[in-house]
Amino acid sequence: MGLWQIDTDTLARSRFVVSPFAETFASLWLLRRGTAAHPGEEAWLRAHLPGYRAFLAADPVADALVDAALRSWIADFICPTPISGETFEETVERVREAAPDSARANLRVSLAGPLPELLERDDLPERATALLTHVWEETVRPYWDRRRRVLEADVVARTAQVSQGGWAAVLDSLKPWTRWLGESRFQVNLHEYPPREIASGAELSFIPVTTGNGWVSWEGRERYAVVYPCLGVLAEDHRHRPVPGGLGALVGAARAGLLVLLETPMSTTQLVAVTGRALGSVGRHLRVLLDAGLVERRRAGRSVLYERTAAGTVLVEASRSEASRSEASRSEASRTEASRTGGSRRPDTYRS
Repeated sequence: MGLWQIDTDTLARSRFVVSPFAETFASLWLLRRGTAAHPGEEAWLRAHLPGYRAFLAADPVADALVDAALRSWIADFICPTPISGETFEETVERVREAAPDSARANLRVSLAGPLPELLERDDLPERATALLTHVWEETVRPYWDRRRRVLEADVVARTAQVSQGGWAAVLDSLKPWTRWLGESRFQVNLHEYPPREIASGAELSFIPVTTGNGWVSWEGRERYAVVYPCLGVLAEDHRHRPVPGGLGALVGAARAGLLVLLETPMSTTQLVAVTGRALGSVGRHLRVLLDAGLVERRRAGRSVLYERTAAGTVLVEASRSEASRSEASRSEASRTEASRTGGSRRPDTYRS
């Protein structure tokens, strides 16, 4: 397993960072994988996968570069460690400035073998920059305002988690394989390589992304980063999540949507991020739900978290059950009609 030795001072000074470059690289990874984790990602892939594939078809070098660079070990030059406050353009410029010899050497490590002849060239940093810029401009930047709010909401949630359960609770929850093992040992992944001691005073960042990808990176002994998928309830695009119709009719569509989301404790900041509604609108709906006894609130550090009460859960589940029964009744009626008409509706005329 991959282990980092982190002293308490370094961990105490670490910070959560929102990085447009990390979000872009995670999106590139999702485009390469081509499979979605939830309906929001499915809609995003449907909109952008054809353009991404067309870009690679027009540039076989970029196609081979992606295939070589995104293996179990990411080629270092194509994914520099983000810096707090850095814009996408500033980070990607560090990709452009990579030495061609270093880029080829990084790719050989990623491939664990020799380079394809197509990649034995000096313009690999330029090609990587063009690819990353395409992904940023075409598939991330149009959604960046909302994604940034989602990522910032995750930071709020993680910070509250630190105040409640300490750093060990946060590190255990970043990814399925991250674990705080005690005695300054942090398991960052399942790769077999020697433990890495993070020098006291090094910069350590935790960077959320909205896709299901995660990775670690470092530059020298001065800068380290753990990139992790943000909380699932935030990462999913809830504009594509169905809300039971009966519940919407009873309490209103907006309040029903909030009630469905509050299966997991969330702050107003998080609710604004995932719903896209204004802060004032979310606050008014929460007040109605509070007064009705359907949600409750509690303080976690500097944040106030809202969660469904038992009564709210009963209301949501009852509405879902009714919707399921209605759907089952419609399906049964369709099967009865099909049986009565001989299994299918036949056309009135036939063509030979």
